[in-house]
Amino acid sequence: MAFPISSTLLDALVLSIVAREDTYGYKITQEIREAIDMSESTLYPVLRRLQKDECLETYDKEYMGRNRRYYRVTATGVAQLSLYKEEWKSHKQKVDRIMEGEKV
Repeated sequence: MAFPISSTLLDALVLSIVAREDTYGYKITQEIREAIDMSESTLYPVLRRLQKDECLETYDKEYMGRNRRYYRVTATGVAQLSLYKEEWKSHKQKVDRIMEGEKV
C-alpha cells in the first residue's frame, strides 16, 4: 500500500477486530492483512500498548496442548473504539470529497 499506516489506525483496526470476538494475535494479523501489509512483529507492540492503555485484557486458553493468549476488549476499549469510528468517518468523508473533486 502506498499510504503509511499510523499507530492510531492500527489501534482502531485491532480494537475493531477484537470487539467482534475474543481472538489471538495470529488471527488478528491475518484479518488486518486483508486490508494492509503487516507482519506479526508489528502487531505485538500494538497489543501491548492497548493492554497498557487498558483497552484490552488477556487470558490464556489451551489449544492443541499449548496455551494460546487471547485478547478481549474492555469497557475502556469499547469507548475508545467508538471515538476512533467517529473520527474515521469524519476523516474519510473529507478525504473522499477531495479525491472526488468536491470542495471541502
